[in-house]
Amino acid sequence: MTSSPTSLVIIGAGGFGREALDTYLAAKSAGLIDVDLLGIVDDAITEQDAAKLDRVGVRYLGTREDLGAQARVRLAVAIGDPRVRSKVTAECLSLGYELHSLVHPTAVIGSLTTVGPGSIICAGVLVSTSVRLGRGVHLNPGATIGHDATLEDDVSINPRAVISGNVIVGREALVGAGAVVLQGLEVGAGATVGAGACVTRDVVAERIVKGVPAR
Repeated sequence: MTSSPTSLVIIGAGGFGREALDTYLAAKSAGLIDVDLLGIVDDAITEQDAAKLDRVGVRYLGTREDLGAQARVRLAVAIGDPRVRSKVTAECLSLGYELHSLVHPTAVIGSLTTVGPGSIICAGVLVSTSVRLGRGVHLNPGATIGHDATLEDDVSINPRAVISGNVIVGREALVGAGAVVLQGLEVGAGATVGAGACVTRDVVAERIVKGVPAR
């Protein structure tokens, strides 16, 4: 497989992989990204997902093994599960790949905010000032991140979730759709906040909480 020096490959053809594709296409159309998309890689693509890629004219490149090690290709790892994403990212980095971030043109990124490599910020996301996003953070459509928040590596914030100011979300944690984490709290590494939950106290690492208030 050959590529140009500015090629991008998206890893993942599932739901979030195709949202990442939409983010890339919108950014490319707006002139905000200067890499060309080579195609999408997925180790276990379904027939339905393959058909959807075909309908939008995007190449399915096979598995990560088919991709091999190509120094001139950058990767966007668009796997929704934070733990799986973290593992795949580590494997890709060990092969010498660089990660590429994707930001939708309708997203708002505040001043003094840093976006880690490989992060994917979808349509309608609002990231306030002085936020730190680690490597491989996924912000789904409509998510809001308050001022001075820290999202560590491989965090997933699902659609319409709200992370209030000064919150810390530990690596590989997931905050479900429509959930709210109140100001100044900490969600521990590997924790899961259920959809629609309201977090009113710290969540310890690896714990699953849900409900209002979240327990």
